[in-house]
Amino acid sequence: MQRSDVPSAPLGSWLLGSTDESPLRRRIRVQLLLTAPLLITNLIGAGLAIILIGIVVPGPSIMRSEFALINFIAVPVFIVCVFLVGLLWGTKRLMHDLRWATEDTPPSEENQRAALRGPWRLTRVQLVLWTVALATFTTLYGIVDADTIPKVLFTIAFSGITTCAFCYLLSEFALRPIAARALESGAPRKSAVLGLTGRTILIWVLGSGVPVTGLMIVAIFSYIRPPQWQDLAISILVIGGITLCVGLGLTYINIRSAAAPIRSVRRGMEQVTRGDFSAQVVVYDGTELGLLQTGFNRMAEGLRERERIRDLFGRHVGYDVAANAMRRNPELGGEERDVSVLFVDVIGSTTIAATNSPTDVVTLLNRFFDVIVDEVDAHGGFVNKFEGDAALAVFGAPTRIDDHAGCALAAARKIQVRLCAEVPEISAGIGVASGVAVAGNVGARERFEYTVIGDPVNEAARLSEVAKNVPGNLAASGRALATASESERTHWVTADSIVLRGRTQQTVLAVPVTSVEAPNTSA
Repeated sequence: MQRSDVPSAPLGSWLLGSTDESPLRRRIRVQLLLTAPLLITNLIGAGLAIILIGIVVPGPSIMRSEFALINFIAVPVFIVCVFLVGLLWGTKRLMHDLRWATEDTPPSEENQRAALRGPWRLTRVQLVLWTVALATFTTLYGIVDADTIPKVLFTIAFSGITTCAFCYLLSEFALRPIAARALESGAPRKSAVLGLTGRTILIWVLGSGVPVTGLMIVAIFSYIRPPQWQDLAISILVIGGITLCVGLGLTYINIRSAAAPIRSVRRGMEQVTRGDFSAQVVVYDGTELGLLQTGFNRMAEGLRERERIRDLFGRHVGYDVAANAMRRNPELGGEERDVSVLFVDVIGSTTIAATNSPTDVVTLLNRFFDVIVDEVDAHGGFVNKFEGDAALAVFGAPTRIDDHAGCALAAARKIQVRLCAEVPEISAGIGVASGVAVAGNVGARERFEYTVIGDPVNEAARLSEVAKNVPGNLAASGRALATASESERTHWVTADSIVLRGRTQQTVLAVPVTSVEAPNTSA
């Protein structure tokens, strides 16, 4: 009945379609899935009752001429006029009352309860029909021969209860798209369905309790009116076989109905495990399993929200800083780190702001910073902050890098090349320095940020000013060059030593080999 292993079956079976199909198709699908199985089940139940009364159950035979009118006219007429018409009327009436679900109308709480009570409502129709059949045929056969009353009474009751059990489970399956629409906005405050325990006990009673009770009744009547041993053996074998088949069928359907929601949650968990936090399952079960599906959706929603916050947090402070903050509780203070600092400052920013609209300036700066962030990330660095038209990047904190100086120098060269090619409207001076700095959280307890403070930061900022007058607009300190790997040093040459503004000691300048000689002026 269900192919829950099919990934494209959000309702647990390919027979039920998808949740986004048109209302008309949904209505036709549910109507067919309700009517056809219920009709077939009742016809099988009626046939089973006829076989049991006529052949299996001990007692006076009804295959006599005095019963011909009942057997060949009353029984067929009753099946056609009562069962077929009654079932068609019951399913049509139910679908009319649940038309909101096939017209995409938001359900009220009463609509929700009505949808979840749908299987029981249809089952009540079956019970009424079989009760009418029980009263009608027990009376008709009893009028002809009173001795047939016990076997007719037992047989119709046994067949009717068994048929109603299958009708309940099949109706619950067919109405799953309606239940899904009803549960979209949450379960109603008052439960409208049996829980797992109640449903399991009901299946046991109908699938095992009633048939075994029937066997016991046959045994009791055998004491009152002893049958031929062959008739008693046939009755026990046939009723026992029916009990095995009915019990197996009901248990199988019940297990599949319970397993379908669990499979949907399992598939959702697999999506989450793969990092797909958009996973969501359709809630269509009104029992505790529906609460499991709802709980998974809430969990996935929480994970999506956490991922969104983490992404926003990472965009604001840097993903390495964000990851470090989430691994341990961040506190004020820092630690000494051997780092390299890259400072980029736009040349002629005042002119750019004066000759362009604010919107154009922001767009231009975003293109400019996009190149910087891309290359800093590619070389293992961390853009610590944007300062108007300048940017500060750190290599070696918070994530340690073995060749932080080489990475910073390589990133600076690549940034300058890309800026000339991709953002020719802007020129920028780039300075690179290395040394010991304090890296940590600075600010107040209520508001702080991760940053680096120390001589390399100041030196890189001053070098970016010097770089504005250097061919290529790129300058690094001799200490950064000496710290870098041999492969990166081949791209640089040392130039003059100068005293940077605000410092007392001279700084050896290094420029890319493609640059012309560095200026011999003080900054």
